[in-house]
Amino acid sequence: MRSLHVLTLHTPDNAFGGPVTVAANLCAELRRRGDDALLLTMGRGFGRSQPDVVQGVPAVVRRGYRVAPLGMSGIASPGALGMAWRLVRQADVVHAHLGRDLLTAPVAAMALQAGTPLVLQTHGMVDPSSKRLAGVLDAVLVRRLLHRAGAVLYLSDLERRQLLQVAGDPAPQTLHRLVHGVTPADRRPTPSGPPLVSYIARLHQRKRPADLVRAFSAVLEARPDARLVLAGPDEGELAPTLHEVSRLGLERAVEYVGALDREGVMDLLRRSSVYVLPAVDEPFGMSVLEALSVGVPSVVTTSSGLAADIDRAGAGCVVAHPDQIAGAVLSLLEPTAAEAASHAAHDLSRAFSWSTATDTLQQLYGRVVSIG
Repeated sequence: MRSLHVLTLHTPDNAFGGPVTVAANLCAELRRRGDDALLLTMGRGFGRSQPDVVQGVPAVVRRGYRVAPLGMSGIASPGALGMAWRLVRQADVVHAHLGRDLLTAPVAAMALQAGTPLVLQTHGMVDPSSKRLAGVLDAVLVRRLLHRAGAVLYLSDLERRQLLQVAGDPAPQTLHRLVHGVTPADRRPTPSGPPLVSYIARLHQRKRPADLVRAFSAVLEARPDARLVLAGPDEGELAPTLHEVSRLGLERAVEYVGALDREGVMDLLRRSSVYVLPAVDEPFGMSVLEALSVGVPSVVTTSSGLAADIDRAGAGCVVAHPDQIAGAVLSLLEPTAAEAASHAAHDLSRAFSWSTATDTLQQLYGRVVSIG
């Protein structure tokens, strides 16, 4: 089967994060099984020559241009849109990793126009929003896509509720859960030396990096040798977060290293004692899965899609309030607890495989293609 995966953005430092990793791994597994899976996306930061692979998967990447100061939504690519119609018509199914942007939504609409079966996967990016632009896009295009797609994929009950809110009445009848996988990895050795706490995610208000900085001030009171490394592209919260670092006098203990490519992410995780993602309403968290895959105990909030799994397995700590982050981190720095949680984290990660996810995806593809 020929599937076209449409993704908002690809950059050298993987600024778009989880959706890129998910799309690339699904395509890689589909291709391993003999399917013809191709990625279409916009590229930024590559200079004149755009790559023809994304994380090892064949891809059509066309340069994206900043047309408005709206984050990922303000990037457009005439080249990608120009290629899209031919690629859509050649595909047996179009799989749009849908956001409110200027590529995935228009190409999904092309699929409807061409009569090519359409699957949408939103990665938590299509949620209720009070922003005027989001409201306009939802009214003009997004609701129609949600109702007319052959399948709409969600990660958690929270994301399903959010999609239903955006879609409005009548509710779409095509929602299906697709759980992400993670690439198997060896458990990292128990770190030696001063404890390292890491955060690897977009610096966005929903991710709450400043909450972690404030909590880390309390961690230092008990463990003055601890260090915090923040990694990820800025989406509006870098300045407020660094302001907290300065206000609390934590410059010597907290480092911001910018966005990291996949090798950089995995290297940082293997050196980490604890991983913390204080995000609220996080559908799943690929960075958390990657931390678990190398045995890093992780701290997440109760609204994380992985919270119940982590709590049940003893693979870290789940917090209901930012005031609880410091205590959770300190508990996971205790040697006995750290070792037990590390083994539990590594064991838990094995429950999330790309093979299982792709089994589900191929069944859905077959269903939407047979319906036409």
